[in-house]
Amino acid sequence: MLIFEKTMGNFSPLDKKYMQLAIKMARKGQGMTSPNPLVGSVLVREGQVVGRGFHRRAGEPHAEINALQQAGEKAREAVLYVNLEPCVHFGRTPPCVPRIIDAGVKEVIVAMLDPDRRVMGKGLKTLQNAGISTRVGLMKEEAVKLNEIYLKYKTTGRPFVIMKAAMSLNGKIATRTGDSRWITSEFARHYAHWLRWQVDAILVGINTVLTDNPFLTVRYQGVSSSYQGFRKKWLRIVLDSKLRIPLKARVLENTGEYPTLIVTSPLAAKDKIGKLQSRGVEVLVMEEKGQISFEKLVEELGKREITSVLIEGGGTINASALAAGVVDKIFFFIAPRIIGGEKAISVVAGEGVEKVAQAWKIEKWQVRRLGEEILIEGYPEVKQ
Repeated sequence: MLIFEKTMGNFSPLDKKYMQLAIKMARKGQGMTSPNPLVGSVLVREGQVVGRGFHRRAGEPHAEINALQQAGEKAREAVLYVNLEPCVHFGRTPPCVPRIIDAGVKEVIVAMLDPDRRVMGKGLKTLQNAGISTRVGLMKEEAVKLNEIYLKYKTTGRPFVIMKAAMSLNGKIATRTGDSRWITSEFARHYAHWLRWQVDAILVGINTVLTDNPFLTVRYQGVSSSYQGFRKKWLRIVLDSKLRIPLKARVLENTGEYPTLIVTSPLAAKDKIGKLQSRGVEVLVMEEKGQISFEKLVEELGKREITSVLIEGGGTINASALAAGVVDKIFFFIAPRIIGGEKAISVVAGEGVEKVAQAWKIEKWQVRRLGEEILIEGYPEVKQ
């Protein structure tokens, strides 16, 4: 709290304008910086932007360094705007704070502190000790939402879990025969691939594999020119407690480009495990009695530096994830269709709650129109 009290200050409309630009720059790295945060920076001298930069991916220069390099000597006596506190520690790259000091920047304005224990105010404190003025808190709410994946992972060691589902007006994701193609329009499906682009892993249950036989690849066309030719390796995860997955399933193809993890239980046949492993598929046996614990799974994924997971399962997987309390955010696409039938598949299956008061409440929700569909985005309330 002390660092906040010392560095909070008043901000002008121009300050907000330049921080908005820094956040816009940060978004250019969406989906590519994991396990690092999204960071953008802008250098302003005498009312002119003299340098701007963003962090492209882990192991490459941070946003501040890119902005300083672009500004050159014009960085001296400039004001640096950045959406996250500059780092002061050695990681995959050298720290940014010494470079900021050496460049002669006169003031640093940040949206929020970095929760990384190696930073947590130390960056700003070092700048202050070097005689550089600092202010923090400008557009903090926007900065927090921008890096919600990084913040969850850095503070808990667990991935940020997103649940995505496409349904009819009456909450059905498939007909009684299991047919689900296509409930939503091509526009909504394109947006779904944009969601895949932003995460580290895509998760489904075995029923989705048996019914839809998906590839679980990422086919997003709006990639920045900065990433043309670069291939990110998304992890495909299938929950299959009895290892019923067919060896010809599409999700088992091209495991070099798209690594595949099958999560199963001790009920799985050992010979089937061997066959999958021989094809380059990793099989993880969770020590549960015929079930897979979502809590233990997300803990394991966090240890593997998986910072985000997109659940695209059916009603059973959705119900299990919600019941386990691991879902951080939902994206529900609602199509202007009505799928009748008592046996049609619901977006959340299982026994459900006994009373309305026990239902999962969605907070901070917003509604958008996407093509023919309505998209509801929000955060499940944390049950005590």
